[in-house]
Amino acid sequence: MFERILLATDGSPDAEQALVYTRDLALRDNAQVIVVHAFESVPTYLGDPVEGRVVARHVSAGEEVANAAAAKLREAGVDLSVELLEGPAADAILSVADVRKCDLIVMGSRGHGALASLIVGSVSQRVLTGARAPVLIVKAREEQV
Repeated sequence: MFERILLATDGSPDAEQALVYTRDLALRDNAQVIVVHAFESVPTYLGDPVEGRVVARHVSAGEEVANAAAAKLREAGVDLSVELLEGPAADAILSVADVRKCDLIVMGSRGHGALASLIVGSVSQRVLTGARAPVLIVKAREEQV
């Protein structure tokens, strides 16, 4: 049913649950997965040396998140590629989904943002309204007591 699935990840619990759904769908349909992680741009007023160090930290943290997700999918036998992009997450997700012709976008309902409690699911909302492909929004399961 699906040939190319985009998994947007930030390493949050919701994104980890989205990975499980993505893995299961990809294995069921023998689909390729594109793991996408975006990090915010660094303000240019910080100056070149500081900006370079901050960007390097963002890239390193982003690679760690994306590669951790990719490793779990590879271990399950999923064919995948990884995209690490600078800029607003929703824009990056929508751009990759269009360019790579994804027929499903899977993402967590909330991320790790500092404003996550104030702007709940703002990236998810923007992707839902802007995507041409179907979007599966996943919420982490709460522990059962």
